[in-house]
Amino acid sequence: MALDRKTAPNDLNAFWMPFTANRQFKKAPRMFVGAKDMHYTTSDGRQVLDGTAGLWCCNAGHCRPLITEAIQRQAAELDYAPAFQMGHPIAFELANRIIDIAPKGIEHVFYTNSGSESVETALKIAIAYHRARGEGARTRLIGRERGYHGVNFGGISVGGIVNNRKMFGTLLAGVDHLPHTHLPDLNAFTKGQPEHGANLADDLERIVALHGAETIAAVIVEPMAGSTGVLMPPKGYLEKLRAITKKHGILLIFDEVITGFGRLGSAFAAQHFDVLPDMMTTAKGLTNGVIPMGAVLTTPEVHDAFMNGPEHMIELFHGYTYSGNPIACAAGIATLDTYREEGLFERAHELEGYWQEAIHSLRGLPHVIDIRNMGLIGAVELQPIPGEPTKRAFQAFLDAYEAGILIRTTGDIIAMSPPLIISKAEIDTLIGKLGDVLKNLK
Repeated sequence: MALDRKTAPNDLNAFWMPFTANRQFKKAPRMFVGAKDMHYTTSDGRQVLDGTAGLWCCNAGHCRPLITEAIQRQAAELDYAPAFQMGHPIAFELANRIIDIAPKGIEHVFYTNSGSESVETALKIAIAYHRARGEGARTRLIGRERGYHGVNFGGISVGGIVNNRKMFGTLLAGVDHLPHTHLPDLNAFTKGQPEHGANLADDLERIVALHGAETIAAVIVEPMAGSTGVLMPPKGYLEKLRAITKKHGILLIFDEVITGFGRLGSAFAAQHFDVLPDMMTTAKGLTNGVIPMGAVLTTPEVHDAFMNGPEHMIELFHGYTYSGNPIACAAGIATLDTYREEGLFERAHELEGYWQEAIHSLRGLPHVIDIRNMGLIGAVELQPIPGEPTKRAFQAFLDAYEAGILIRTTGDIIAMSPPLIISKAEIDTLIGKLGDVLKNLK
């Protein structure tokens, strides 16, 4: 009898899994074989409530009809078209649709294939922008401690998560880091933006004084840091960063790979916080996670700095084979249609209060030392087991899976970011089951 490849892979050895404890997984695999709306189906037939929108990306839920049908139609009509010196209409249509919902002042879209590539692209554009304007000495890049900007060399250089950096050599030269914004002694159990910590942005002035503004190309931060454990920007912090970067002619890049496309109740975090950066990196929710795609969004000032010289000359020597892939573009347009027709950004905003009260109901349970939230995202931080960091949260992840909910852990922090289609009853189920897991956690 032939094996059902969906549920019984004949060998787990060949696939080296990313960001995974491979040996542990392959001893007791956790396999998804189907998905619909808010739930995954496991290989043993159980339903698992998705508390993480996949990997922060399936904002409209799973296997949504408009997206599925758009991909099927496009694959049969135009499967691939080169983006170098050629075009196809839907790449331009999607770009226009993105700009329609972007903050006022953002007018251009450069396609990539992932959040990591979006970051690399934005960093390269930043350095090239200054050179195009005659300020070629501006090559230094400023990131932030505990920042996550993907996994390519530029991203881990400006990023600040130790385990993502320490194995990979000296990384890019000319990079410095701002302090992170996590102040548990002052801001524990915050609902929304913390009161304390805006002054941390002032450290950028110290870095400018150290290196000279004329050497600094860009500052890149997540407006709300996600993968490091959901760290909120203190009130006034992003505004200070914007003011200092403008003062010194430094570009400000918002990494909106997680916060983009409704996660905080607005299309982008830049709108939620009313702070306009010079560039924004996106991916994940752009295609609802269905097909890899990313994009860098820029102001006219950044774009127009390249639009000089002979018209037949390439302005930016950068791009990817799959930039603006037709099937990905079709998925992106259908994703934006789904967000709009179902009012999912507005839904996230309306559910924020209910979500906030639900997640903060976990306060006081064993090992819980902090809870924080914003939009439809939240984190529950656990006291680490002495000498065994990450183990307690990983056990919570395993127990949650057995209980029928999918959560994400980073260090000893549980992060949740459910699809924006979640109902109040499903919030109750997700938080209720997580509460049961925490009550029984060693």
